[in-house]
Amino acid sequence: MAKEFKIVHESEIDGTPQQVFDAATVGNSGWLWPMDGEFEPRVGGAGPYGSTVTAWDPPHRFANHVDGEGGFFNSLEYDISERPEGRSWLRYVHSGVFFEDWDNQYDGAAKHTAFYQHTLGQYVKYFAGKQAAFADIQGPEASKGPDAFKAVKAALGIHGAGAGGHVNVAIAGVGDVDAVVDYQDENFVGLRTGDAMYRFFGRNAFGAVVGMTVHLFAGGADGDAAGAAWGAWLNGLYS
Repeated sequence: MAKEFKIVHESEIDGTPQQVFDAATVGNSGWLWPMDGEFEPRVGGAGPYGSTVTAWDPPHRFANHVDGEGGFFNSLEYDISERPEGRSWLRYVHSGVFFEDWDNQYDGAAKHTAFYQHTLGQYVKYFAGKQAAFADIQGPEASKGPDAFKAVKAALGIHGAGAGGHVNVAIAGVGDVDAVVDYQDENFVGLRTGDAMYRFFGRNAFGAVVGMTVHLFAGGADGDAAGAAWGAWLNGLYS
């Protein structure tokens, strides 16, 4: 049975409203994933995945909406206010429909939202305006186990709770990755280097496999090669 949801997340971002607006509308590969097309910059304009732009007021408001079969819809809203010293306040609203397992899906979506919005803030602060070579990597079926994400943390050398500190991990085909731990909780880990961000998702908590994304900002970076290397590393944790 279809049931609507609404997730609201607010955060201060170390960047201007224009940088935040651009990140939401053209810089998605740097913090989320590459969009399938571009947003037509006007209310009523076409957007990726068959969506329609429902608000376009740069740099303060952007929203889009998509309808589907069986009562499905998905809406994203960004309200951006200027703060002192080049900062911004972002109010992000995601609303839509889940068709089954509502509580689990809502819990997963809310926790993913917090992580993605943190990653947006990291992108704006450190890599604003840059596109990224991107890779999305999914673990094997064995990574659905209840303790599967602990293997990722152990392999990265992450212990305890919270962000802060550094990790150094050797990845065959990539080399040594020396990174700041910019995010860590039970289900997610974020690593940041001078020219990359790595995001790890403990989706085993929500009935899926463990996954990760790679965002490479160095010129000439090869997302496919990095994805293959990290994929071999991730799969090796469960073999």
